[in-house]
Amino acid sequence: MWQEFPVLNQEQPVPGADEQRKAPNVVDTIHQLGQTTTPALESNIYCMTIIGQVEGHLVLPPQNKTTKYEHLIPQLVAAEQNSKIEGVLIVLNTVGGDVEAGLAIAEMISSISKPTVTLVLGGGHSIGVPIAVAGNKSFIAETATMTIHPIRLNGLVIGVPQTFEYLDKMQERVVRFVTSHSNVTEYTFKELMFKTGELTRDIGTTVIGPDAVRHGLIDAVGGIGDAIRELNRRIEENRMHMTGGAIQ
Repeated sequence: MWQEFPVLNQEQPVPGADEQRKAPNVVDTIHQLGQTTTPALESNIYCMTIIGQVEGHLVLPPQNKTTKYEHLIPQLVAAEQNSKIEGVLIVLNTVGGDVEAGLAIAEMISSISKPTVTLVLGGGHSIGVPIAVAGNKSFIAETATMTIHPIRLNGLVIGVPQTFEYLDKMQERVVRFVTSHSNVTEYTFKELMFKTGELTRDIGTTVIGPDAVRHGLIDAVGGIGDAIRELNRRIEENRMHMTGGAIQ
């Protein structure tokens, strides 16, 4: 009796192998950076999200939803270098976080040579305020809020005059950046920052979308459509400028 044996070492195509290899990469990108490519054609606009708490030099607890600044800075460098990217959209829904990390992100956004538009959805609190005003044009949703308050120190605090001077200098860095990248005056911003009686456990002010525009902190009330429309307009102006055309 003949016994049939299976043929070994015969390569058979695995259906969807490429998709299986690509899927973890997309999932990892979403998990780590909150970024993925759209299923449509490749866009000339790069969207960067700043969600949760801005994580700086110290690693926050795992239950905190964070945006790590060491992830954002390489993204901004790549967007600046990529010739296919013509504009950057920054979407914020953040409670704030590390002051120096937030200022570093804000400085990076403000120094990009390509058009940048920021959009505050939900909240752009604390150190999220400098990031929100760092773009060429800023928008805020009508129901979004921004909390403006003095900076705080965590960890060991030495009770010497130098500690106060350090805090004061860092506070001035934030005030100087916000006032130089928005239409709010230094007097108004400090008045909002040091207001008492509004926040239950802190000094400061919470401003809602239209109030942020009225104070000159944000340029306009709007949503994602308004932000992309403005970014596309600035991209078109940038193209005309590079080709020597007239800018309206």
